[in-house]
Amino acid sequence: MISLRETHDSDVAHFWAHQSDPDAQYAAAFTGKYHYDRAEFDAHWARIRADAGIVQRTILADGEVVGQIAVFGPSDEREITYWIGRAHWGRGIATAALTALVDLVRDRPLYARAAADNTGSIRVLEKCGFAVTGHDRGFALARAAEIDEVTLTLT
Repeated sequence: MISLRETHDSDVAHFWAHQSDPDAQYAAAFTGKYHYDRAEFDAHWARIRADAGIVQRTILADGEVVGQIAVFGPSDEREITYWIGRAHWGRGIATAALTALVDLVRDRPLYARAAADNTGSIRVLEKCGFAVTGHDRGFALARAAEIDEVTLTLT
């Protein structure tokens, strides 16, 4: 069973384990410097948890912390972000979590971005009603290169 709950301090260690995984970083492509330094990661999460404008939830699968999901940004540019631990990919967790979050957060439009070759993430977003609305190129820190990116929108 997949559920979302408020994020607890103890969840951040799980998020670090998920987001510092080099294979997961490569798939996500657009990482931040905090993905590579635990102190920066902890400071990043302290800022997220202190920001009342961010809707942040921990994803649980049968009671186990398997990822995180959030909506952030100004009211006219709200964006979805999520990260599932690699050991839990391919089990429908991201789709279930995203479905729950878009039911919780009624703001529209909602935006998302993904590396153009991250077909798994794009498929999750499309199954939840997002449509590809743009293409861009950007620097992907995890790949140390400029790569193609897609923008998706839920209206």
